[in-house]
Amino acid sequence: MSNRVALIGAGAMGGAIGQRLAETGQQLTVFDPDPVKIAALEAFGAKGAASAAEAASVSDFVILSLNAPKIVRLAVFGEKGVAAGAAPGTLIIDMSSIDPEATKELAAEAAEKGLRWVDSPLSGGAPKALIGQLTLMAGGSEQDVRDAHKVLQHVSSNYTHMGPVGAGQTTKLINQVLCGLNFLAVAEATQLALDAGVDAAKIPQALKGGRADSAILQEYMPRFVTKDYRRTGRIDNMVKDLNGAQDLARRTNTAMPLTAVCAEVHRMLTAAGLGGEDQAALMEFFKGAKREISP
Repeated sequence: MSNRVALIGAGAMGGAIGQRLAETGQQLTVFDPDPVKIAALEAFGAKGAASAAEAASVSDFVILSLNAPKIVRLAVFGEKGVAAGAAPGTLIIDMSSIDPEATKELAAEAAEKGLRWVDSPLSGGAPKALIGQLTLMAGGSEQDVRDAHKVLQHVSSNYTHMGPVGAGQTTKLINQVLCGLNFLAVAEATQLALDAGVDAAKIPQALKGGRADSAILQEYMPRFVTKDYRRTGRIDNMVKDLNGAQDLARRTNTAMPLTAVCAEVHRMLTAAGLGGEDQAALMEFFKGAKREISP
């Protein structure tokens, strides 16, 4: 079934989501401040819009793929934002990764304007979006989460209702803690293997199916070994998410010493100018190589 969907934000992640939606026959209208990003999705059959309000005015669902609460607020409630064009009952699906408390505030403000809200952050990145295999964790009312799935089923293979608004974002923070620690552990183990003279390229196969196995081990140890720094994510985005997890831990009085160390390593790399690099650049922390990271 074809749905009328607006996409606000067509960066690396939003662009992949938009491409998949267009390829699966959704009636997609896209807005992004960068006309080049709009044009990229028009090539797949999407229609461009001059503003978020215009995109929302012709859509029943509005997907947000943005980076921070203040950007989400501007896109929804700013001049020519979603709220200015959306009809009452329009369902906003925020696939950004932002603070759970900010999400609750945004959803409450949207409700005052007659708009519905589901927070549905993701795991899997752009490659999984393109093949419809994202893992999504949703927060919202049971009906809204069910309705959101009419669209999100085209980009996901695992979709879980975690609770009320904000629960999806909380689950994403937990996901990022697990991912951040795993990235760091695999990078550290890779450096130990290299220093000890073990063929690190063989380790993923050697450990496959054992307790130490993970998707990150299988994907990233080969990349760490070969210095494959192609971007599928950003170190500074991980900093943002780990900061969010630490903020939540302070509110819940939860001890998270390992997360603190992981966050500091990511902050150090960001301070060194590597924030825009993929997680594969974590190896720079361990090997101390001095080289220029390609743009």
